Amino acid sequence: MHRETMADLVAFLAVARERSFTRAAAKLGVSPSALSHTIRKLEERLGVRLLTRTSRSVSTTEPGERLLERVGPHFDKVADELDGLTELRDKPAGTLRITTGDQPAESILLPALAKLLPLYPDLSVELMIDNGFVDIVAERFDAGVRLGETLAQDMIAVPIGPDMQMAIAASPEYLDTHGTPQTPDDLANHNCINLRHQARGGNSVWDLERDGRPVNVRVEGQLVVNGIAIVRQAAVDGLGLCYLPRDYLQDQLDAGSLVQVLEEWCPPFPGYHLYYPSRRQQSPALAAFIATVRHKR
Repeated sequence: MHRETMADLVAFLAVARERSFTRAAAKLGVSPSALSHTIRKLEERLGVRLLTRTSRSVSTTEPGERLLERVGPHFDKVADELDGLTELRDKPAGTLRITTGDQPAESILLPALAKLLPLYPDLSVELMIDNGFVDIVAERFDAGVRLGETLAQDMIAVPIGPDMQMAIAASPEYLDTHGTPQTPDDLANHNCINLRHQARGGNSVWDLERDGRPVNVRVEGQLVVNGIAIVRQAAVDGLGLCYLPRDYLQDQLDAGSLVQVLEEWCPPFPGYHLYYPSRRQQSPALAAFIATVRHKR
């Protein structure tokens, strides 16, 4: 069936049900004369007269009534399905792909998802753990999680956590054996546990600052790993100094299994943000996720 015939059938159904070219034309957003021309073309193509026109009324002929009864319900069903799709457009559904580091995934995203997912059974979230920098556009992610001070300008950023502070820490046993560093320069004489960035392939730099004076330290040590959980455990086991978010070490600091050093060199900085491209339209699924995970100051 030609597309033209489909459009003409929609026009016929409107006239047959309204029994008026004027009312049907208003409903379809066309002029009565254009609608009359459409019906004539349909009748010529089918080879039968579908409507009987008088100066006061419009009624269906026998072929027109048959067409109305048999074709009309199918068009109604299509219209209902389209309306259903419109409803789904405004309902969080589908799959969200989020790239994030393991620490924000555990401390921020999972608690938020525990609230969100039970509300929307048709929504799925795929968390990809990567502590490096990920191009979310190239890798087809809906959004990513990154510290606020490292975001690109063309991204929309939503705070999902409070300001943060890094901490350099080691076990009491390690400090008893090797001494406590007093300045960043002292780190060169210590065994520091290195965290390797997966994307860039190099070890992380310890970004320190005091009184507005930044110091970027490339530390050395016997152990290099690519997961912060292992870094923390290695520090607890006395293998060296670690450099991790303070809140990730808080339980160990409170318990005394780790001791913070050089605290004055670790000022607060903007915490984790959820970010996504400014040119991308926000889907209902992403909007619901943002509303749940947004940090309430």
